[in-house]
Amino acid sequence: MSCGIVAYVGARKALPIIFDTLKRLEYRGYDSAGVALLEDKRIFLAKQKGKIKDLEDGLKSENILSGIGIGHTRWATHGRPSDFNAHPHLDCSGKIAVVHNGIIENYNELREELRSRGHNFRSETDTEVIPHLLEEFYQGDPLQALQKAISRLRGSYAIAAIFTGWDKVFFARKDSPLIIGIGEGENFLASDIPAVLPYTKRVIVLEDGDTGFVSSAEYAIFQGDRKIERKIMEVPWDQQAAERGGFEHFMIKEILEQEQSIRDTLRGRIKEDGVVELSEELAPLADKISQLGRIFIVACGTAFYAGMAGKYFLESLLDIPVEIDIASEFRYRAVPVREGDWLILVSQSGETADTLAALRDMKKRGLSTVGIVNAVGSSIAREADVTLYTRAGPEICVASTKAYTAQVTVFYLLGLYLAKLLKGMDIRPLGKELLTIPQKVAQVLAKREEVERMAEELYKERDFFFIGRGMDWGVALEGALKLKEISYLRAEAFAAGELKHGPLALIYEGVPVIAVVTQEALRDKTISNIEEVWARGARVIGILREGDPLEKELALSFTIPNTIDYFTSPLAVIPLQMLAYYISRKLGREIDQPRNLAKSVTVE
Repeated sequence: MSCGIVAYVGARKALPIIFDTLKRLEYRGYDSAGVALLEDKRIFLAKQKGKIKDLEDGLKSENILSGIGIGHTRWATHGRPSDFNAHPHLDCSGKIAVVHNGIIENYNELREELRSRGHNFRSETDTEVIPHLLEEFYQGDPLQALQKAISRLRGSYAIAAIFTGWDKVFFARKDSPLIIGIGEGENFLASDIPAVLPYTKRVIVLEDGDTGFVSSAEYAIFQGDRKIERKIMEVPWDQQAAERGGFEHFMIKEILEQEQSIRDTLRGRIKEDGVVELSEELAPLADKISQLGRIFIVACGTAFYAGMAGKYFLESLLDIPVEIDIASEFRYRAVPVREGDWLILVSQSGETADTLAALRDMKKRGLSTVGIVNAVGSSIAREADVTLYTRAGPEICVASTKAYTAQVTVFYLLGLYLAKLLKGMDIRPLGKELLTIPQKVAQVLAKREEVERMAEELYKERDFFFIGRGMDWGVALEGALKLKEISYLRAEAFAAGELKHGPLALIYEGVPVIAVVTQEALRDKTISNIEEVWARGARVIGILREGDPLEKELALSFTIPNTIDYFTSPLAVIPLQMLAYYISRKLGREIDQPRNLAKSVTVE
């Protein structure tokens, strides 16, 4: 499961706070919601399929004074979306309630064992074994029961549990994110920091193996029987940074934040003369840089397409082989690795299950690992040898935008720094050009009304095709992904040179073909591919450099400021992000939370 957990303990009414914090996790995607609160000596439980607001509206007549409770939004993995499969889940006695994110891999054998011992199961979920295990092990100490229960679990979990008679929420974490929010006379648990920002900026990011509890006055964290301290982090974001800031959707807000997010990613890492300095961040691998042999880039979805830009850039500058793989495929390949190989893992959340698994597998085989992540304190950030943060700030919309451009920017910084060390290259001209990219992004964003007018002409189409070559191919893939994610229209991307090897069969009169033509070295080749679809009646929409003569031949096009081939990707992808947004808005789609998708995919 890849959803939202929240918990509250304090003097205020818990229910409205639980609903408020849950709503701040809606971006993670979900199909049902539920709450459980301690009320006198019983647990009040309410859960149902559908949106949080539906559940909240159904409880408006309830006057629940409880100051302790847990809440959950579920994205189905085991069992269909339904009222009875929604969380929280109870034990047989109704005195223990549990919410859980993750997957319990051995739930079938545990379920059969518990059934044989008289336990009655009410759902189809893997999660329900947890409250029954807690019931089995509980002998007056909830934390001890939880520690014994998780010793029986195989898989991933973030767990929050309440027990009648205890004014605490108990927790456990392994391979699924969970944080503590520390307030004044109140404390919180949540899957992600934005949930608690209206209440506190002081958080602790829990780590694998952590168990413990929060009460209104204190919290405690254990590794096994040993009580430990974890660093309290002051969150640099304000509440508004995690909210829409007056925009209709998070997606357009985050698209428009890209000038700043790229500036933030560059800040302190590149000097005015274009020299890149990453020595402090790469210090753990300093003695291995000179032996760098091959690079593997591993990622999923949008992060994978950012990695494609990274592959082209690193290969070109460093003259070493760079492979890129989808994480869910890479981890099951028999990959031959050698001393000196590096693994670069790209993930906005730092919790992407397949990417994290690839990191762990390859670390066992001795590879040096570099994480490119956005979420501070996430699993990949903690476990990689080196972490290069993207500094994009909170990204709430499920469809990633500013994370992509920040990830590409980190690849640029890494490539320039390694080129200086390994090749003795004078990187200053490239570095100076990289420093101009935020301002050029601002110029692209200033023309968003052009894209909105383009969307007016295109939103009634049923099919879209995207083509490009070299770094433009990765941009085309990302543009198609954005459109299909939030519009639910068919959108496919192809390497332009592959059209004649099959995809031309899909071209029909008037079908939109969005051609990304920003790589000067490949321009003539791409134009020859445009001629192929033109000849078959396609309507070509161009993403071009300023001054490209092709603009005069196209009814629809968008031009980006001129830069060198390497640095066009952040500029060329933004009009495609905006096009997807404006088409989806015209179609009335639920843009920030598209159907069937979740923001942070923490299960395989």
